[in-house]
Amino acid sequence: MVLRKIVHINEEKCNGCGLCIPSCHEGAIQIINGKAKLIADNLCDGLGNCLGECPQGAIEIIEREAEEFDEMAVQQRIKQLKKENSMGSGCPGSRPQFFGCPGSRPQTLETDANTSEKVNINSELRQWPVQLHLVPINAPYFQNADLLLCADCVPVAYPNFQQELLKDKAVAIACPKLDNTAPYAEKLAQIIKYNNIQSITIARMEVPCCGGLKMIVKQALEKAKVDIPVIEKIIGIRGNILR
Repeated sequence: MVLRKIVHINEEKCNGCGLCIPSCHEGAIQIINGKAKLIADNLCDGLGNCLGECPQGAIEIIEREAEEFDEMAVQQRIKQLKKENSMGSGCPGSRPQFFGCPGSRPQTLETDANTSEKVNINSELRQWPVQLHLVPINAPYFQNADLLLCADCVPVAYPNFQQELLKDKAVAIACPKLDNTAPYAEKLAQIIKYNNIQSITIARMEVPCCGGLKMIVKQALEKAKVDIPVIEKIIGIRGNILR
């Protein structure tokens, strides 16, 4: 142990938005039980790149006794995160983002079917990214969430997708026919296990190949060894709910 500068996170101020995570290049910060936490002293270099990303002012640099910074441990941590999150390409478009409450999201103009007038509707999307290959296992938007596992054709086919299916849920989209689904059950199991997922809604099309989503969820629950509610919504190709 040495006396050195290191990150300190005020959990009372932290709201779990997760913006500090991508800016910590050492992977030293993780969302645990809805709060950002420094998971190991030896992963933090004390430079404070994460300070400017915290909208709550919950992060500061303090001086205290801590383990020395370990570059080898950092390299192992980065390899681990790349493997877990399937985000080894470093694509900027895959940066995890949590948008917060509905009132802070953009509005779009929609036509009211009864009055033919344009009305403002808030987007119900709370996160980015959304594709199951790209979503990080430890993303803050998964913590204690109700999860929507959605076939990627559903939002196109079902007109009330945002209000009826997406609202108040974290989402992961996938195509059981065209995607490489080999890692899906294991990844979904880890998301369920490490984030205390409350329920899963499967939204899929009526076509037979889309039934693979249900099998992925079944396998994931067996791997995670948990029993949580699962609801299946089947959407017809003409945009109606069949079941």
